[in-house]
Amino acid sequence: MSDVTRILNAIERGDGRATDELLPLVYEELRLLAAQKLSHESPGQTLQATALVHEAYLRLVGDEPQSWNSRGHFFAAAAEAMRRILVENARRRRTIRCGGALQRVVWDEAAMVEPEERAADGLIALDEALAKLAKTDKLKADLVKLRYFGGLTIQQAAQALNVSHATAERHWDYARSWLHAEIKHRQSTSAPQ
Repeated sequence: MSDVTRILNAIERGDGRATDELLPLVYEELRLLAAQKLSHESPGQTLQATALVHEAYLRLVGDEPQSWNSRGHFFAAAAEAMRRILVENARRRRTIRCGGALQRVVWDEAAMVEPEERAADGLIALDEALAKLAKTDKLKADLVKLRYFGGLTIQQAAQALNVSHATAERHWDYARSWLHAEIKHRQSTSAPQ
């Protein structure tokens, strides 16, 4: 049993000191995952990798008792927490953009921030499509979360989901195609005519 798994089991049993032992063991891996996720965000992103790791960690080991089967399960939960934080941040930016900040913007300035807005809209569209996929095929949706938000390789994701490498490859290909088509369909139906 790895140190991480041992500590996760101790946390599950309610050992408060185990939480303090966990962060140093997983911090660098979580930071790499966060940096990888943020590298897909547009320039000028206000959320930094360190803040993303800390927020995700607080959500993972917060007040409510958690239960993790393994190290892979913990990192899958971390990927999910990071995904939720990024989506919440994108929604907050969208709310501000749609009038929440009540700030008048000159047209030329608006053109300069467009890539950031598109990135936020894209992340929200992906999250909505992913939620729809999860309703019909949770395994494929979990695979996308692990790969896209968790930064896992196809082999690591296959192990975390307890499926073969070949099955993970097939599910990955299908999920990517399905998500692309779903996002494109949503964009075409919501575009102004």
